[in-house]
Amino acid sequence: MAVLAAVARAIDRINEFVGKWVSWLILASIVVSAGNAIIRKTFDISSNAWLELQWYLFGAAFLLAAAYTLKQNEHIRIDIIYGLFPRRVQHWIDLFGHLFFLMPFATLMLFYLVPYVGRSFGSGEMSTNAGGLIIWPAKAALLGGFFFLWLQGISEAIKKIAVISGNMDDPAPFVSAHQQAEREAQEIVDEVRQ
Repeated sequence: MAVLAAVARAIDRINEFVGKWVSWLILASIVVSAGNAIIRKTFDISSNAWLELQWYLFGAAFLLAAAYTLKQNEHIRIDIIYGLFPRRVQHWIDLFGHLFFLMPFATLMLFYLVPYVGRSFGSGEMSTNAGGLIIWPAKAALLGGFFFLWLQGISEAIKKIAVISGNMDDPAPFVSAHQQAEREAQEIVDEVRQ
Protein backbone atom coordinates (compact mmCIF):
# COMPACT_ATOMS: atom_id res chain seq x y z
CA MET A 1 0.00 0.00 0.00
CA ALA A 2 2.96 2.34 0.62
CA VAL A 3 3.96 2.18 -3.05
CA LEU A 4 0.41 2.95 -4.19
CA ALA A 5 0.20 5.84 -1.72
CA ALA A 6 3.44 7.23 -3.18
CA VAL A 7 1.96 6.95 -6.69
CA ALA A 8 -1.16 8.80 -5.51
CA ARG A 9 0.95 11.57 -3.95
CA ALA A 10 2.97 11.93 -7.17
CA ILE A 11 -0.20 12.19 -9.26
CA ASP A 12 -1.62 14.73 -6.81
CA ARG A 13 1.54 16.86 -7.09
CA ILE A 14 1.38 16.78 -10.89
CA ASN A 15 -2.27 17.80 -10.99
CA GLU A 16 -1.74 20.44 -8.32
CA PHE A 17 0.99 22.00 -10.47
CA VAL A 18 -1.03 21.79 -13.70
CA GLY A 19 -4.21 23.08 -12.05
CA LYS A 20 -2.50 26.12 -10.60
CA TRP A 21 -0.51 26.82 -13.76
CA VAL A 22 -3.49 26.73 -16.14
CA SER A 23 -5.41 29.18 -13.96
CA TRP A 24 -3.29 31.85 -15.70
CA LEU A 25 -4.94 30.88 -18.97
CA ILE A 26 -8.16 32.48 -17.71
CA LEU A 27 -6.36 35.81 -17.33
CA ALA A 28 -4.82 35.39 -20.79
CA SER A 29 -8.26 34.66 -22.21
CA ILE A 30 -9.66 37.82 -20.60
CA VAL A 31 -6.78 39.95 -21.91
CA VAL A 32 -7.24 38.55 -25.45
CA SER A 33 -10.99 39.11 -25.25
CA ALA A 34 -10.66 42.69 -23.98
CA GLY A 35 -7.92 43.52 -26.47
CA ASN A 36 -9.95 42.13 -29.35
CA ALA A 37 -13.04 44.09 -28.27
CA ILE A 38 -11.08 47.35 -27.90
CA ILE A 39 -9.42 46.95 -31.30
CA ARG A 40 -12.72 46.01 -32.93
CA LYS A 41 -14.56 49.02 -31.47
CA THR A 42 -11.70 51.52 -31.90
CA PHE A 43 -10.33 50.58 -35.31
CA ASP A 44 -13.21 48.51 -36.73
CA ILE A 45 -10.78 45.60 -37.26
CA SER A 46 -11.46 42.05 -36.20
CA SER A 47 -9.97 38.62 -36.66
CA ASN A 48 -11.36 35.13 -36.16
CA ALA A 49 -7.93 34.10 -34.90
CA TRP A 50 -8.34 36.28 -31.79
CA LEU A 51 -11.79 34.86 -31.08
CA GLU A 52 -10.53 31.31 -31.49
CA LEU A 53 -7.48 32.02 -29.32
CA GLN A 54 -9.81 33.23 -26.58
CA TRP A 55 -11.85 29.99 -26.83
CA TYR A 56 -8.70 27.85 -26.89
CA LEU A 57 -7.30 29.49 -23.77
CA PHE A 58 -10.54 29.23 -21.81
CA GLY A 59 -11.18 25.68 -22.99
CA ALA A 60 -7.65 24.60 -22.10
CA ALA A 61 -7.99 26.08 -18.61
CA PHE A 62 -11.30 24.31 -18.05
CA LEU A 63 -10.13 20.95 -19.42
CA LEU A 64 -6.68 20.87 -17.86
CA ALA A 65 -7.97 21.98 -14.44
CA ALA A 66 -10.66 19.27 -14.23
CA ALA A 67 -8.27 16.85 -12.52
CA TYR A 68 -7.23 19.54 -10.02
CA THR A 69 -10.91 20.14 -9.26
CA LEU A 70 -11.39 16.43 -8.57
CA LYS A 71 -8.28 16.41 -6.37
CA GLN A 72 -9.64 19.33 -4.36
CA ASN A 73 -12.98 17.49 -3.98
CA GLU A 74 -14.74 20.44 -5.62
CA HIS A 75 -16.47 18.50 -8.38
CA ILE A 76 -20.24 18.48 -8.69
CA ARG A 77 -22.25 15.90 -6.82
CA ILE A 78 -25.71 15.74 -5.29
CA ASP A 79 -24.79 16.90 -1.78
CA ILE A 80 -28.36 16.62 -0.49
CA ILE A 81 -28.31 12.84 -0.83
CA TYR A 82 -24.57 12.28 -0.38
CA GLY A 83 -24.51 14.30 2.85
CA LEU A 84 -27.13 12.05 4.46
CA PHE A 85 -24.77 9.09 4.60
CA PRO A 86 -22.01 8.40 7.13
CA ARG A 87 -18.49 9.26 5.95
CA ARG A 88 -17.57 5.58 5.43
CA VAL A 89 -20.52 5.12 3.05
CA GLN A 90 -19.53 8.31 1.24
CA HIS A 91 -16.07 6.83 0.63
CA TRP A 92 -17.67 3.70 -0.83
CA ILE A 93 -19.90 5.84 -3.06
CA ASP A 94 -16.87 7.82 -4.27
CA LEU A 95 -14.86 4.65 -4.92
CA PHE A 96 -17.76 3.10 -6.85
CA GLY A 97 -18.18 6.28 -8.90
CA HIS A 98 -14.47 6.51 -9.66
CA LEU A 99 -14.12 2.85 -10.66
CA PHE A 100 -17.36 2.35 -12.58
CA PHE A 101 -18.07 5.77 -14.06
CA LEU A 102 -15.03 8.08 -14.12
CA MET A 103 -12.32 5.57 -15.06
CA PRO A 104 -14.21 3.76 -17.85
CA PHE A 105 -15.36 7.07 -19.36
CA ALA A 106 -11.89 8.67 -19.15
CA THR A 107 -10.30 5.51 -20.59
CA LEU A 108 -12.78 5.46 -23.47
CA MET A 109 -12.15 9.14 -24.19
CA LEU A 110 -8.38 8.56 -24.23
CA PHE A 111 -8.84 5.58 -26.55
CA TYR A 112 -10.73 7.73 -29.07
CA LEU A 113 -8.85 11.01 -28.56
CA VAL A 114 -5.33 9.72 -29.23
CA PRO A 115 -5.99 8.94 -32.93
CA TYR A 116 -8.32 11.95 -33.22
CA VAL A 117 -5.58 14.35 -32.11
CA GLY A 118 -2.95 12.45 -34.11
CA ARG A 119 -4.94 12.81 -37.34
CA SER A 120 -5.51 16.50 -36.68
CA PHE A 121 -1.83 17.11 -35.97
CA GLY A 122 -0.67 15.02 -38.93
CA SER A 123 -2.93 16.79 -41.40
CA GLY A 124 -2.26 20.28 -40.04
CA GLU A 125 -6.02 20.75 -39.67
CA MET A 126 -7.07 24.38 -39.79
CA SER A 127 -10.20 26.17 -38.65
CA THR A 128 -12.93 26.49 -41.27
CA ASN A 129 -13.32 30.15 -40.29
CA ALA A 130 -11.50 32.72 -42.42
CA GLY A 131 -8.25 33.65 -40.69
CA GLY A 132 -8.77 30.95 -38.07
CA LEU A 133 -6.12 29.02 -36.14
CA ILE A 134 -4.80 25.50 -36.38
CA ILE A 135 -7.11 23.03 -34.63
CA TRP A 136 -4.82 20.42 -33.11
CA PRO A 137 -3.79 22.46 -29.99
CA ALA A 138 -7.44 22.63 -28.90
CA LYS A 139 -7.85 18.92 -29.51
CA ALA A 140 -4.59 18.25 -27.65
CA ALA A 141 -5.97 20.18 -24.65
CA LEU A 142 -8.98 17.87 -24.71
CA LEU A 143 -6.69 14.85 -24.72
CA GLY A 144 -4.51 16.33 -21.96
CA GLY A 145 -7.53 17.12 -19.83
CA PHE A 146 -8.82 13.56 -19.98
CA PHE A 147 -5.33 12.16 -19.39
CA PHE A 148 -4.88 14.18 -16.20
CA LEU A 149 -8.44 13.32 -15.12
CA TRP A 150 -7.68 9.62 -15.70
CA LEU A 151 -4.51 9.92 -13.60
CA GLN A 152 -6.40 11.71 -10.83
CA GLY A 153 -9.07 8.99 -10.92
CA ILE A 154 -6.33 6.45 -10.18
CA SER A 155 -5.05 8.60 -7.32
CA GLU A 156 -8.53 9.08 -5.85
CA ALA A 157 -9.28 5.35 -6.04
CA ILE A 158 -6.00 4.55 -4.26
CA LYS A 159 -6.77 7.10 -1.53
CA LYS A 160 -10.36 5.86 -1.08
CA ILE A 161 -9.17 2.25 -0.74
CA ALA A 162 -6.52 3.37 1.77
CA VAL A 163 -9.06 5.32 3.83
CA ILE A 164 -11.65 2.52 3.76
CA SER A 165 -9.04 -0.07 4.79
CA GLY A 166 -7.77 2.16 7.62
CA ASN A 167 -4.33 2.72 6.08
CA MET A 168 -4.85 6.47 5.69
CA ASP A 169 -6.67 9.28 7.48
CA ASP A 170 -9.54 10.94 5.65
CA PRO A 171 -7.74 13.63 3.56
CA ALA A 172 -10.80 15.76 2.88
CA PRO A 173 -13.74 15.32 5.23
CA PHE A 174 -16.96 16.09 3.39
CA VAL A 175 -18.85 19.19 4.50
CA SER A 176 -22.32 19.64 3.03
CA ALA A 177 -23.42 23.03 1.73
CA HIS A 178 -25.80 23.28 4.68
CA GLN A 179 -23.02 22.56 7.19
CA GLN A 180 -20.74 25.06 5.45
CA ALA A 181 -23.46 27.74 5.59
CA GLU A 182 -24.00 27.08 9.30
CA ARG A 183 -20.25 27.40 9.98
CA GLU A 184 -20.03 30.67 8.03
CA ALA A 185 -23.08 32.06 9.84
CA GLN A 186 -21.56 31.12 13.19
CA GLU A 187 -18.28 32.82 12.23
CA ILE A 188 -20.18 36.00 11.33
CA VAL A 189 -22.09 35.89 14.64
CA ASP A 190 -18.82 35.42 16.54
CA GLU A 191 -17.21 38.36 14.73
CA VAL A 192 -20.21 40.62 15.44
CA ARG A 193 -20.10 39.71 19.14
CA GLN A 194 -16.43 40.65 19.35
